[in-house]
Amino acid sequence: MEGSLAESKPLFTRDSLLRLIVPLVIEQLLQMTVGMADTVMVTTAGEAAVSGVSLVDNINLLLIQVFAALSTGGAVVVAQYLGRRDEENAKLASEQLLGVTLLVSLVLMAVGLIFQQHILSLIFGQTEPAVMESALIYFLLTASAYPFIAIYNSGAAIFRAKGNSKVSMYCTLLVNLINISVNAILIYGFQMGAAGAGIGTLVSRIAAAAVVLFLLSRAEHGLHPKDFRHFRFHRSMIKSILLIGVPNGLENGMFQVGKLLVLNLITTFGTSAVAANAIANSIAGVVNVPGSALGLGLLTVVGQCMGASEPEQASRYTKSLLGVSYLCMGTLSLIQLFFAGFFVGLFHLTPEAMAMATELLQVCAIGNIFLWPVAFVLPNALRAAGDSIFTMAVSQCAMFLCRVGLSYLLACSWGLGLGLLGVWLAMIGDWVVRAAFFIPRYLRGSWKKRRVIQ
Repeated sequence: MEGSLAESKPLFTRDSLLRLIVPLVIEQLLQMTVGMADTVMVTTAGEAAVSGVSLVDNINLLLIQVFAALSTGGAVVVAQYLGRRDEENAKLASEQLLGVTLLVSLVLMAVGLIFQQHILSLIFGQTEPAVMESALIYFLLTASAYPFIAIYNSGAAIFRAKGNSKVSMYCTLLVNLINISVNAILIYGFQMGAAGAGIGTLVSRIAAAAVVLFLLSRAEHGLHPKDFRHFRFHRSMIKSILLIGVPNGLENGMFQVGKLLVLNLITTFGTSAVAANAIANSIAGVVNVPGSALGLGLLTVVGQCMGASEPEQASRYTKSLLGVSYLCMGTLSLIQLFFAGFFVGLFHLTPEAMAMATELLQVCAIGNIFLWPVAFVLPNALRAAGDSIFTMAVSQCAMFLCRVGLSYLLACSWGLGLGLLGVWLAMIGDWVVRAAFFIPRYLRGSWKKRRVIQ
């Protein structure tokens, strides 16, 4: 095997990997800033507003994960065709991905707008009235953005599959600039609170979708406007996309369902606990940026390697990018561990909420250093090779046995009574289970024999 690899021309040079990964890191950081900007700027309207926004963001994440999962399926298929040098089928897969995600997003938007009151009451029924009022307003506006988010996610995934991550980086920068500008005008200037944050999100997502559609339609990107006008669903291509997208969608969707179940538990701890959890999640998310970016990069790298029938190169690149992930996340986690109090102090929280958020960040930092890359970066290599059913099964078991079940055991008064800290300890338990299954699966190498395209 080593001799075969030595004779094969590397599909990715160090420079090409840097051109792929660096924009992805910047993009992921900018995406974190979008959500964090809403949270930070709306804190001036009080804890009820920031709690309402954070609760709805969890529902939005659940639905957005569906688009992201379909985009992942499409990206893997496109990348594998590109690795095979089959431009026509790569183009066809790109068109089908856009069509499927747009259709799904329209259905989800309709459900969200029609049943918003019922959805929020079902999930967050015990929430204080002021928090629920802010949540309803924010949900109405952000649900209207689902089709635009779906279009952007699909377009960005197509460009990343081609190794061009600069497009999604620049689009995310545009989203940030528009979102922050509109937020500043409406939240600070007109004191619109959660409504201002929702409008900022909607306007910025519309702009991003418009830009990515324009770029995809340009001739040099291989997708002409006539392709949209004469679009037809292609059954076999959609099947290939769904073989990756559906398991990934179930995995991501149920992951968010589990988080919502846990969040329902957190709401019983009071508004301060909800606010502390929201702020801690926002800060901890920044540390995950390099890992998330490298995971996205693995989809392209491993996908193209598998399409080119070079599984050993896929394995080598996986090890390299996983090592980089540990280096980056380890460094940032140490900063989070020692400066957690300073970061929390940047937000307008009560002393009680500040103390809780600081403790959560310190515990999370330790888990990040040892577990996060193998729990969340490594499985992307398996998905890119087509081993998505296994990653889905492991993720579901880890989520519901640990993050949900263990949360209630550790946090509730009838259990150990650790409160919000117990929830975050259960989250780290989830990471332990994922790592315990993904590492042996990768080392055994059965994923190298998977086939997504024929």
